[in-house]
Amino acid sequence: MAFAVTSSPVHTSSIDQAKAAHFGASQALDRLNSAATAVNFSRRGWSVTRLNAEPNRNDSTVSAAASSNPGLLNAADNVEEEEDYGELAKELEDSSPLEIMDKALEKFGNDIAIAFSGAEDVALLEYARLTGRPFRVFSLDTGRLNPETYRFFDEVEKHYGIHIEYMFPEAAEVQDLVMRKGLFSFYEDGHQECCRVRKVRPLRRALKGLRAWITGQRKDQSPGTRSEVPVVQVDPVFEGLDGGAGSLVKWNPVANAKGDNIWSFLRTMSVPVNSLHAKGYISIGCEPCTRAVLPGQHEREGRWWWEDAKAKECGLHKGNIKEENVNVNGSAVHPNGTTPHADLFSSENVVSLSRRGIENLLKLEKRSEAWVAVVYAPWCVFCQAMEESYVELGEKLAGSGVKVAKFRGDGGEKAFAQEKLQLGSFPTVLLFPKHASRPVKYPSEKRDADSLLAFVNALE
Repeated sequence: MAFAVTSSPVHTSSIDQAKAAHFGASQALDRLNSAATAVNFSRRGWSVTRLNAEPNRNDSTVSAAASSNPGLLNAADNVEEEEDYGELAKELEDSSPLEIMDKALEKFGNDIAIAFSGAEDVALLEYARLTGRPFRVFSLDTGRLNPETYRFFDEVEKHYGIHIEYMFPEAAEVQDLVMRKGLFSFYEDGHQECCRVRKVRPLRRALKGLRAWITGQRKDQSPGTRSEVPVVQVDPVFEGLDGGAGSLVKWNPVANAKGDNIWSFLRTMSVPVNSLHAKGYISIGCEPCTRAVLPGQHEREGRWWWEDAKAKECGLHKGNIKEENVNVNGSAVHPNGTTPHADLFSSENVVSLSRRGIENLLKLEKRSEAWVAVVYAPWCVFCQAMEESYVELGEKLAGSGVKVAKFRGDGGEKAFAQEKLQLGSFPTVLLFPKHASRPVKYPSEKRDADSLLAFVNALE
């Protein structure tokens, strides 16, 4: 398949600018102006051939040279030694994204491509440009992206002088899904099936034409599920050009970078960005499944917000997701099931409800006073983020006739909380009005004290 290719010389001023702007680049790349290389794959390993190397000599010439210098044959054998990517990942662990990108492009030449989503991973394209090497770019067009994302694709192509290769889902598969389940079935039974049709399978087709790919995965994008992303690895899920396990290498140059530093880099380099970012969008995917987040919220809260955070992956990076010892919202727990985090919402104005206590609230058709309760888990970063505002809510409602409470809904209480307390993801806030038998779930992602108070006052 044809992928976007670009090659532009890098001047000394560009390198100086990149080094000054780049948050982790402490080492200069002395090979940026070296000749391009091509990489050939064999079952024995990787062999590197310089594109501007001398033409192949005939067998007699090679034999004569080898007889006069037997070491040449051994040297040729050494070229095809298999790469240990675990060791390479350790060697590059402290390297800058620019150095890692340069290594990836140098090693795989025309057999590697950058996966571009239309979000802040435009940084990958900028790093690739700064290496001075040719690079290819592909993107998955699910057919349901925001208009802003499509316009951004066009802007990126013009800025870098490239043509992005778009991979589309199979029309028959999309048609079958929509005919059977409608356009918005993911709101009812989860996003995995739709993502599988519109994203995972097109990605699989794209990767079958490559021997390596470059992604924008960062550890801080989802600390519970992506905290162990290496800078380079043999892809554990997808297959490359030669097929079979181990036929595809995955590079994650910004794995160790922080989101704030990526944005500092983009601003310094005057790189075009998706206009959705200015509207509060951080992690950008399909239009029906992406929304803006508020200050203090984690970026993944803007994706598939109606589901548990553990499920907030589309399947493109399944091999990097931690599945063992991970709780509902993707936060790690100890092997024995206990959590290292202290309890939350500890205040004289917040009542701690037991299972029996919350069940009693559910049974009452008329209450002498209203209650507001948060269903939470101490390890949940989103619960931790709203602790101050919820304690403040307790202070504001003290003596008002509205009780403020908390109920821990993880572990053995999770199934009960999902069935009886409308738990979708943590935290879930419920209001038990005086004269209503059913609790009302707080619908907003705004978790400041004033927003919570407005909700209570409106219904009580």
